Amino acid sequence: MKFWQHLLSKLQDTQNVYLLTVIENIGSSPGRKGFKMLVAEDGFIFGSIGGGVMEFSLVEEAKELLHTGDLKIFLKKQIHQGHKQNGSGMICSGEQTVVFHPLNAQHISIIEDILDCLQNNVKGTFVATPTSIGFSKEQLANKFEYRITSPLDWFFKEHIGFTDTLYIVGGGHVSVAVSELFVTLGFHVVVFDNREHLNTLELNTSAHQKLIVDFNEIANYVSEGSGNYVAIMTNRYIDDKLVLNKLIRKSFAYIGVLGSTAKLKTMWEVLQKEGIEMSELNIVHAPIGLAIKSQTPHEIAVSIAAEVIKIKNMNQ
Repeated sequence: MKFWQHLLSKLQDTQNVYLLTVIENIGSSPGRKGFKMLVAEDGFIFGSIGGGVMEFSLVEEAKELLHTGDLKIFLKKQIHQGHKQNGSGMICSGEQTVVFHPLNAQHISIIEDILDCLQNNVKGTFVATPTSIGFSKEQLANKFEYRITSPLDWFFKEHIGFTDTLYIVGGGHVSVAVSELFVTLGFHVVVFDNREHLNTLELNTSAHQKLIVDFNEIANYVSEGSGNYVAIMTNRYIDDKLVLNKLIRKSFAYIGVLGSTAKLKTMWEVLQKEGIEMSELNIVHAPIGLAIKSQTPHEIAVSIAAEVIKIKNMNQ
């Protein structure tokens, strides 16, 4: 969201801006589809299209065009195999195609629509063509759709809005750290707790939604789906067990429980006595997160994020 906020700010300041977008990548290209960068008339730069000497070269080209006023939409293909035609100077192999779009104050309403979409968790589509950029309420089946027939015959569409949601059940210190990190990773973050006036929940300014609920009703608040992830970290063993019992037979991309090995061993034994099969418990990530000996809330957040990203990317 910060990218679009910075872009809007520059356009509102009546500056010309070049929007650089990676619309195709092949092989080990450092830039991936959807990577974006803005280069403003005042020299302000934000975002990335892959880094390194390739990015530096394209940014300098955008700066020169802004300086001369020779503003046009065009594609730039970069081949990352050393010094050759269209070569980027990088040796990581692979290719990427970057589109340069010059923007000005006339594009403010488009960027405002994109920000409104993100702020209100509404889904839409960013569209780029050889003549314009735009935003529509169309919903794509995939994250990206594109076709490049020639430098003058191509299109690029990108899903705008959250594709992944993390539900955090428990609003304590670890929940705050997990919220902060997952928001930066582009997740829609929802936090639940059953305690009124909880200091850490009130101080959590990162989560998109914070709800006080009866954990007996938790299944009514957590949506199933391949883009939905659940992290259970309440302040009591009995609540962890209750929430897991309510959610374990639902379909999620990921479900994990925070806790020590000893605590979880006991929980598993009790849940089996209550009718939960071991095959069902085997899908639960517990202890939650990758085993990196994490101790602080922020270290635990990193371990959870690493595990979730691994699963998310393997399923794409």
